[in-house]
Amino acid sequence: MRKHSTALLSVAAAATLTLTACATSSTPDNGPAIESRPASSPSPAQQNKKATPLTAEQLGPRLLDLVDMGSDYRVKPQKVSKHDDIAVVGCPALENLGGAAAGGSLDFPTQAKVTFSYNGSADSELAEEIYTDAEDKLSSGTRTIFDAMAACPTYQLTSGSTPINVTTQKVTAPERGNEQWATVMTLSSGGRTTMIKQVAVRSGTVLIVVSGSPGLVDNHLGKALDKALAPAG
Repeated sequence: MRKHSTALLSVAAAATLTLTACATSSTPDNGPAIESRPASSPSPAQQNKKATPLTAEQLGPRLLDLVDMGSDYRVKPQKVSKHDDIAVVGCPALENLGGAAAGGSLDFPTQAKVTFSYNGSADSELAEEIYTDAEDKLSSGTRTIFDAMAACPTYQLTSGSTPINVTTQKVTAPERGNEQWATVMTLSSGGRTTMIKQVAVRSGTVLIVVSGSPGLVDNHLGKALDKALAPAG
């Protein structure tokens, strides 16, 4: 059993915390969160062959906003969990990622993210994450996580001593960009069940991940992809 901080499982972790009623602390609602961390410089040969990743300032405007979503939505404050004990049990493919997931897969140097709730409901949320990095890094990092998730149709997440049963099903992803992945996860604990759909699309040096209630993902995925994958100005 190993702890996970994989970005693609962040929504599952959020659902876990909701199911188990774990306390959280929130940062002020200042809109989308944009992060930039130093990245290793590509060699001159790589720069000549591959497109250049975007900057943090270029990612922010690519996120959905309240104008795109409509008046029934609000932006949720970015939350920081007080609990770091969420772990994977019963899925060797995910367990074996261990520190590699935290240090590499989807831990890309530049990212922007935002979460919306529909009518203030915790059961109707949509999260969008946009990453940028070298094309090969985006491709291999994302593929590693989705392949691991697909290898285990059932497993458990634990938060402290509370088990959450998870089932994962691959579903059809939109034929956009260079690569696409999609899953539906069902999390059950204490008589409560939450379904989460996750869609990831990579186009060049940009990766967009849209997660949340399946109906909301289906309703807003098209506009999210159009905005996130628009050619750089």
